[in-house]
Amino acid sequence: MTSSHTDPIALVKACYAAYVSKDRAAIEALLADDFHFTSPLDNRLDRAAYFARCWPNSENTEGFDYVHLVQDGPRVFITYEGRVKGGHRFRNTEILTTRDGKIAEAEVYFGWSLPHEAKAGGFVDKAG
Repeated sequence: MTSSHTDPIALVKACYAAYVSKDRAAIEALLADDFHFTSPLDNRLDRAAYFARCWPNSENTEGFDYVHLVQDGPRVFITYEGRVKGGHRFRNTEILTTRDGKIAEAEVYFGWSLPHEAKAGGFVDKAG
């Protein structure tokens, strides 16, 4: 049986749980010293910049519902629906790379707000 320290999926779930519980000490213990974070707005932030820029979002985080959670070796591919204060919901996908029982790399791909802004079968016209 794999322990939570080496099981990439358990490690990733613990990271999201730390956001919900606002437990900075817990998430600090889960991220590698050389952790990097990339998103459409952030290009390979180091650990210190991640905590300065991203961790404050935990204050508004209410929960995550996992849609897809797939492990491929040291990587975990996760699509989730996030919930924040005020009722806003959104969907994102992330690729988290683990190493030695820690999260070493996070790539975030922003999704959309829930419910989707476009009607089923339609699209959002940003040109008009």
